[in-house]
Amino acid sequence: MERTIISFEEELKKFHKSMELGDVEEQINSQDRTDVAEILVRIMSEQYTTVSGDGDVVE
Repeated sequence: MERTIISFEEELKKFHKSMELGDVEEQINSQDRTDVAEILVRIMSEQYTTVSGDGDVVE
């Protein structure tokens, strides 16, 4: 069985600091997260509702 020696210096070069909790929360909240239910409601609304020439909504 062959053993591999890990180079501490090489591993430190690969290290990337993780985001702080506040940064992660901000990143998540800044993204547009439309869920499937919202998409389906939007599609159904667009499919069953039309707008007449004068801007009135007709179902």
